[in-house]
Formats: sequence, C-alpha cells, structure tokens
Amino acid sequence: MINPKDTVQEALLKAKAKRVYLEGNLVKILSKQFPAEVKEYIEECKTKDKQARKKRLDVTKQVQSQNKELAQAAEDNEKLMADLQVALKEAENLRDEAVEDLDMMQKRTQFELIGLIVRVALIIIVGVGLTTTVLYTIAMLANKDTTILGNAWSNLFGILLTNSFSIIGTIMGVKYATEKK
Repeated sequence: MINPKDTVQEALLKAKAKRVYLEGNLVKILSKQFPAEVKEYIEECKTKDKQARKKRLDVTKQVQSQNKELAQAAEDNEKLMADLQVALKEAENLRDEAVEDLDMMQKRTQFELIGLIVRVALIIIVGVGLTTTVLYTIAMLANKDTTILGNAWSNLFGILLTNSFSIIGTIMGVKYATEKK
C-alpha cells in the first residue's frame, strides 16, 4: 500500500530538486492537516497552478484571437479573389471589344483606301482615254495623217483596260487575303 506521507515527502523532494510541482484539481482537494512544510508546498503548488492556468488561458485567448484574424483575412482574401475574377472577366471583355473595334476600323480604312485607289485609277484611265480621243479627233478633223495616232490610240485603250483590270484584281486579292476566316 502507498503511504500518503511518503508520497507527499517525495513530492517535496521533487519540487526542491527539479522544480516540479503538483497541479490541477489534486492541489485543491489536499487536506490542510499536513505539517507546515507540506502546507507551504501545497500553497506554492496552488500558486504555480494558478500561474500555469493563467498562462494557458492567455495563450488560448491569443490563439483564438489569431484564429479570428486569420479567418477574417481568409474571408477578405476570398472576396478579393472574387473581385479580381470579376475584374479580369471585365478586362477581357473590354479587350475583346477593343480588338473588335480596331478590326472594324482597319477594315473600314482599308475599304476607304481601296475606294480611293479605284476612283483615282478610273479618273486617270478616263482622263488619258479622253485626252487621247480628243487628240485623235482633232487630227482627223484637221485632215492630218492619223495612222500612227490611231494605232497609239488603240494600243493605249488596250493597255488602260488591261491595267484597270489588273489594279482592281490586285485590290480584290489584297482585300480577300487580309480577311480572317
């Protein structure tokens, strides 16, 4: 059988040698019928137990506070991530709209440029044709030799016609080559 006096004496020796004290509910229920040295030991155990409990309580409160802060930070982080996803989608939509607008402007500019080139080419062709026709008509009315002028007039209209089709064909080729499919 275990002798309580021996146990208490052993606890006293451990407290002095290794600074190990009883703690918890055992300290609260120990009888006060022990000698003065044991009573001092029990009081010191109670004091150390209160200090240990206070430290554990402080640590627990600190951990709970940090957990609250971490939970709030995680919630804020999730909200920011959701906001970032929305902003990213909005930015992608705006980028797509800008690319579409740019493509439309390029096509409109190309179309206007092609129209301008065709108009200028037609003006030149008609201008050269009219000039040559007027010269040929003046030569015929003046009863001059029109053999060379007639051949030049005929060749010039053939060249102008060929070049006009070449220009229009090139423009159409460039137009369809630059389209995206």
